[in-house]
Amino acid sequence: MGATSGALSSSEPFDAREAARLQSKLRTDAGIEGDCPKWTRSSPVWDGLWAAVPLVIPDLLCAEPSERIDLRALRQTLVFAFAAGASLEMFDDAIAGTILPPSTWDRADFARDVFLDKLVVGAMPVRLNGKVHVPCTRYLVRAIGEPPRDRRDVDARRAVLAELASSRAHREALENAVLAVVRLRGLLCAARQPAPRVRRLEILRASRETFESLACSFEGAKSSLWRVRSFAEAVVASPEHQRLVALLDHDEHLGSLDLRVRMGADGEVRAMQLLGVRENRTNPFHVEALRRFFARVVFFFRGYRLSQGEISERLLADAFSGIEQPLALLFQLLGDAEVLLASLGMRDRSLEAGLAVSLPTFGDAEGSLRLEGLFNPLLLAPGFAPIPCDVRARPGAVVLVTGPNSGGKTRLLQALAISQLLAQGGFFAPVRDAHMPRTTGLFASLSEEARSDQPEGHLGMELLRIKRMFTRLPPGGIVVLDELCSGTNPSEGEEIARLVLSLLPELGVQAFVTTHLLAFAARLAAEKPSPLLDFLQVELDASDRPTYQFVAGVAKTSLAHKTAARLGVTREELLEQIRTKRLQR
Repeated sequence: MGATSGALSSSEPFDAREAARLQSKLRTDAGIEGDCPKWTRSSPVWDGLWAAVPLVIPDLLCAEPSERIDLRALRQTLVFAFAAGASLEMFDDAIAGTILPPSTWDRADFARDVFLDKLVVGAMPVRLNGKVHVPCTRYLVRAIGEPPRDRRDVDARRAVLAELASSRAHREALENAVLAVVRLRGLLCAARQPAPRVRRLEILRASRETFESLACSFEGAKSSLWRVRSFAEAVVASPEHQRLVALLDHDEHLGSLDLRVRMGADGEVRAMQLLGVRENRTNPFHVEALRRFFARVVFFFRGYRLSQGEISERLLADAFSGIEQPLALLFQLLGDAEVLLASLGMRDRSLEAGLAVSLPTFGDAEGSLRLEGLFNPLLLAPGFAPIPCDVRARPGAVVLVTGPNSGGKTRLLQALAISQLLAQGGFFAPVRDAHMPRTTGLFASLSEEARSDQPEGHLGMELLRIKRMFTRLPPGGIVVLDELCSGTNPSEGEEIARLVLSLLPELGVQAFVTTHLLAFAARLAAEKPSPLLDFLQVELDASDRPTYQFVAGVAKTSLAHKTAARLGVTREELLEQIRTKRLQR
């Protein structure tokens, strides 16, 4: 047999000519000369390097990209993790604390009543290649619950989601980006192994693969997704990355062996002869054997005793230090990507249930509200689909909603609040089509649970709820209020309710209020005390069962007797329970 040559070389997914072109441009712009300079932490150029290299920030939630994650703290975490491992909580804390755009909305005014945590965890699953991924929930809750004040940030998110929804390739690229960063985080969080050098090489190799994969992703993207590709291209073209590639190549391709192999007729190897060894002299980390020997002699006489392992560790640490900043930005990208994939997850789950979602259009705060195919995403569950409905409201209208128990009134208010929240955050909303006013905030009060430490009785707590609403809600906001003044006698409740309904238009808000005071609602409809007061009622079918649709008007009855019959609370059934108990004595 002839001589064969065996050598390990790393794959190169990124176009080499393009990398060289970008690298040359970046070096020229940064005033850097030469190939792969061997910087140390004490080099003057070190700290200003990434400031000189034009890195595009991979920001997917803001119109103007910025470093919103705490880079200084996260880089310290990365150094610690590379040296000895870290906990997932350290990275989750960094992502959870990422700065979001300014917002006029306050989660304290609605999060509990719209079940924001349940919405994020249960109705907005993050899937990666079909498998459920556990995101940083704290960041998701913040990002969903704080719609941006700047309309440009909303438009930027809508553009990204529209592109991800229309391009399977872009969505797969984003999912793969999350998987790559999660894998890298897993390596960083792995406990220190008996062979720490192998673990650190794996971290460096995963870092290289992540950047080079991102540099090939999102080709032709028009939304902010292009930032991810440009960011990765700049990193791949940087001297630090080239130094990292050279170090990994040196580890994988130290040299080549030429072997002569003699085979027998039975296919068995009879003999092998080593013909020659060729060192990989083209690698910048290659040092001639004679130079290595003299270097050790010089160090020995100067009083230094450096093992091969210590030198290797220093090289690995320096290579990692060179990419700390772009690595930290990968975790900002991870948080943003999880938010966008959560919105797509709600879209997927809705489509599976046969329900459509959309990115609603917006008008001024004083504009009208039109929702078509509105449903409550909290009701999404396998094998169950909420019944969508249509809702319209005039600009600044106060809509009084009446109807029987279990007719869907409270769920309607939840759906209205969630739809406004998601749409104004730039995410998919649970509506087939919609046009909404752009509001300054949301106040939701859908349930007031009795507590042992509450300072007032039922009526007092109701009055405090009303006071809190007028104190907290800014002009131009939206209100959803369930069971107004249900905690006192009808006459006093009507007086307070009339006061609240008359003042809400003065605050300049859009309001949806439910009540069981049907006689009071009927009198208001007849009197028409305010031109902005409108009425919706639960629609009933021919058998007086709720259809979960809403039509104009005031309900005639709450159908309490039918609800009682459905639940088995009738005189006959209760008497039967009593007779059964007596016989058991």
